[in-house]
Amino acid sequence: MKDTIEHFSNEHSCCNRRSVLKTAFGVTMAGILGSVGFGIPSISYAAALTKEERDKLTPDQIIAGLKKGNIRFRTGKMLKHDYLAQKRASAAGQYPSAVILSCIDSRAPAEIILDVGIGETFNARIAGNIVNNDLIGSLEFACAAAGAKVIVVMGHTACGAIKGAIDNVELGRLTGLLDKIKPAISATTYSGERSSKNDGFVDAVAKTNVQQTINEIRKGSDVLSSLEKEGKLKIVGSMYHLNGGKVEFE
Repeated sequence: MKDTIEHFSNEHSCCNRRSVLKTAFGVTMAGILGSVGFGIPSISYAAALTKEERDKLTPDQIIAGLKKGNIRFRTGKMLKHDYLAQKRASAAGQYPSAVILSCIDSRAPAEIILDVGIGETFNARIAGNIVNNDLIGSLEFACAAAGAKVIVVMGHTACGAIKGAIDNVELGRLTGLLDKIKPAISATTYSGERSSKNDGFVDAVAKTNVQQTINEIRKGSDVLSSLEKEGKLKIVGSMYHLNGGKVEFE
């Protein structure tokens, strides 16, 4: 395990080279964002999150930082990311504070809608934001080996995978993936039309599916469950609203 951590997250002095301005989480910790809740439009966002900065953050502070990033996205006040500088700063080591498991939908890119830069979050994307053994293993690496303190499972409104599961779509290997979503359909309490044509029902199933994915993570990984029980990790659900752009955390 030690060799794995050193291979993927090797500390070098270049990772500590900082521009005058900090990352989104660093800015939050320094209090530069103030009480308004979003960044200053003229900020040039250059350096990557360091191990020292990441290790000082609590899971709740990390979640608060993601929420503020989404506010910046929704209000058009996103930080001016210098991706080339972030690339250089993170090339020799990475210290992401969170891992986001989200859908492959092209309209829901987690890094953009949460306004985070290179090296700040691990990102796993799969249709319907479901989980399997390989994804659980990836989450274990992100948290137990590389030090991320938050897992965010992100569903979204008008999800095509959810609609496909409701309609019993069959198409190659997609059939098996949709089967993993179907338990969320029967588990969803809904008094209206239970159809893929009903947006309200589709979104209700998507919310249930997020919670079921979280349950599968906890059941499928003693490693992650132990970290959560020790308070070193927080697993949270969220829904991204295509209309309006809000990420609603549970």
